[in-house]
Amino acid sequence: MARSSIRHDILMAMTGALLLLVFAEPVRSQELGGDVPAGKTLYERHCARCHGVGGWGDGPFAQEESIPPANFHSPIMQGRSDEQMVMAIEFGLAMSKMHGWKGRLNEQEMRDVVSYIRFLTQRAR
Repeated sequence: MARSSIRHDILMAMTGALLLLVFAEPVRSQELGGDVPAGKTLYERHCARCHGVGGWGDGPFAQEESIPPANFHSPIMQGRSDEQMVMAIEFGLAMSKMHGWKGRLNEQEMRDVVSYIRFLTQRAR
């Protein structure tokens, strides 16, 4: 793939993410109906290997990634709505190894994971 094509794809992905951040209305975990203990179990089973036990993006598989896993404590991730995070879990993220979990996790399980991620980041403050 040509270098300019890769840059274009990255720019388009970043632009899309920025538009989601600007125009999406934030939704709180409580409104999504997530269950923190269930989310913890799912997070530890499926997410911690890349995002790390504490959600810092430092899991054992993180070094294998060309695009680092999200650090849920970062200001960018803190600015994302719960619905945006559910969408990222459901459909994955272009240009990264974060694949979509649709078909592997149901809607409630995705909400549970987001609720646990919010709990992790609140606890660390």
